[in-house]
Amino acid sequence: MILHITSRAEWADAQARGEYVAPSLGTEGFIHCSTEKQVLHVANAFYRGRTDLVLLKLDETQLKPGLKWEPPAGSPTPGISESDLFPHIFGPINLSAVASVLDFGPDPSGKFILPPLA
Repeated sequence: MILHITSRAEWADAQARGEYVAPSLGTEGFIHCSTEKQVLHVANAFYRGRTDLVLLKLDETQLKPGLKWEPPAGSPTPGISESDLFPHIFGPINLSAVASVLDFGPDPSGKFILPPLA
């Protein structure tokens, strides 16, 4: 299982379009994803203050585009090692690979909490 953070609006657009395309696919050539262990570190580093997010739980066996595990790019994220590998998806995500969509918000202190993934 891999996870992707997106907004409710972007998810609604994906459902209307029939596939999910993150802005990073156009700018970096891939869609950033995380593992369960990584996602809270990513959310708290890059999405602080956002309350409009959902977490896409992806079944990597159902993905049509290529998936590669690569080291993090840019500055180190607190809690993430430079040797940690992240799942990157090299194309639009087919909706059939989305196993579930979970509300993903911060707690009262502003830190993100992981919803039940089962």
